[in-house]
Parts: sequence; C-alpha cells; structure tokens
Amino acid sequence: MKRALIYYEILAYQPENLDLLNNNFDVTTVPDPSHDKEFQLEQAEIILAPLGYYVGKEKIDQMPHLKCIGSNTTGHPHIDVEYAAKKGIKVVTLKDHQDFLDTITPTSELTWGLIIALSRKMLPAARSVTNGNWSRWPFGGEHMLSQMRLGIIGLGRLGKKVAGYGRAFDMEVAYYDPYVDAEKVGFASRDLEIMSRLEDLVSWADIITLHVPHEPETENLINRTIIGQFKPGSFFINTSRGELVDHDALLHALKGKAIGGAALDVLDGEFVPGFENRVLENALVQYARNNDNLIITPHIGGSTRDAWTLTQEFTIKKIIEYFENI
Repeated sequence: MKRALIYYEILAYQPENLDLLNNNFDVTTVPDPSHDKEFQLEQAEIILAPLGYYVGKEKIDQMPHLKCIGSNTTGHPHIDVEYAAKKGIKVVTLKDHQDFLDTITPTSELTWGLIIALSRKMLPAARSVTNGNWSRWPFGGEHMLSQMRLGIIGLGRLGKKVAGYGRAFDMEVAYYDPYVDAEKVGFASRDLEIMSRLEDLVSWADIITLHVPHEPETENLINRTIIGQFKPGSFFINTSRGELVDHDALLHALKGKAIGGAALDVLDGEFVPGFENRVLENALVQYARNNDNLIITPHIGGSTRDAWTLTQEFTIKKIIEYFENI
C-alpha cells in the first residue's frame, strides 16, 4: 500500500473519510507539519497538505518518494504546483472539478446570510433583546434589498450562485470579471450587467461581494484606491480570502464611515501557525468588538458537515483513482 502522510489536527477528516484513507493507504498521522520527522517525510508517497504550511521546493526535496500532493481546497497557494510538476508529482485539488463544486453551496449561502445580517443590523438587534430591550427603531435598515444594487467581483462558481440569489431578491446585479466570457455566464444579459472596470462596479453597487481565488496576482486586489471608489454607505462582503484585501484601508473606511459596513469570513494571515492565539491582536477584530458595522466570522464559509465530508471524500477518491491509473 502507498504511504500517506496526513495532519489530523488541522485537516479534521470526518470518520468515514479516515476509514477510506486507512483502507487504501498505509497512513501516518501527525498533528501538524511542525511535528514532521525526517524518516516520515522520506517514506511518504502521498501528502495531504493543509493551508498555512507551504509545500514548496524545500519540503518536496525532503520527500524523495513523493508521488502525489492532495488538498481538498479550491485554490493551492500553499503548494508549489510548478515545482511539483517538474518533479513529476501529481497535485490533486478541487480547483478544476466544476461539476462537483457546483454541488457545494455553503460559502455562497453564508455570503447571503452575511448580506442580510449586516444590512438589517441583525446582530446588534439580537443583542439588544438579550440585554432586556424591545424596540425596533434603532435597527432599521436603510433600504430593502430589492431597492439595492449587487456588485459581484469574480463571476466563477460562487459569484454565479450569489448573482442568482440577488436576482431572486429582485436586485439589480452587475459583475466584474475580466476572465469570464460574457456569452457563457449562464444569465440573460438583461438581468446581469457587465462592468469592464472594477472601479466602475464598486462605485455603482450598494452591496459588493468578493469571489476571487487567492493567487499572487490577486493579492490586495481590493486596495486603498479601490476602497476609495466604494459608493458611500455601501456594504462589502468577503468570503473569499483575506489576502485579497488591504485591511488597513478597509479599517480606515469603516472608522471614517466612508462605507456602511463590512462582513468578513476571512482575514489576512489566518493560516499562519498560531493565528488563533493572536486573533484579538488583529486591528479589525479589535474594531469589531466595539462597532456594529463590522461582522467577522472564523472562516465558516464551507463549514457544513456534509460539505466537509463530500470535499474530503472527493479528494481522497481522486488520489485513489490517480494511483489506479498509473
């Protein structure tokens, strides 16, 4: 059996998927990559790579028998894909499996939950009740969703789903995505407006949602200049990756009331080991503790048990299939 190295504390594989791994591979479990032992790396033919720990040239070169790197993620910023290919190592992720990913919906669902929670002031309203108050007047939203414009940055799998939800709420919907063929987006042109410039989209929209993969070229896509073009009073939602946003510029806009609010499921640096022990040091988290126009959740976009189970199982089965066919 092929030897597989997995990191159980970070990857948190569901029991049935641990059984699938153990039934098909000779599995070595390690809490996280900081506990790697030289002999384990030397023996491993498969590694299941967690975000936050880079599998690059240095680590790959410590694994002379490595044949496959797996990750049940849609992106792979934590893997040196080019170097792996050069070494003849297969990289298995969810990135190019669109039909399967279309069945995985929790991140787009959370996006919409954050839109409603933020624009309707649901969290402070709920807190007021538990504090003994019963009055609707401090918590009126500015507009009905049906009277607001939805701007989507990135019209991939998740962007399309959020666009569909926006149309269901009778919103005007527009998108910016220079990599999408307008003839193949799957929406009637009369229902979905195309913006050729990101600046035009953010100055037009009342609600802006971000659905872009984290790659070197997309880091700080939402920078100080772009945030400066946001429509006054607008809301910004990020369930993608924290590295896409200049968080200092976003914090400045929130403090100055240049925008109405933001809801973030991701933060820059969240995959750096030990981040969970330093979360209260984050400037955005500190601001959110005392201000109602910022909601932060701990990267729960994909966090439904069925989605965890399905994405883990899909990745493992693709690895099994790879070895069956070589």
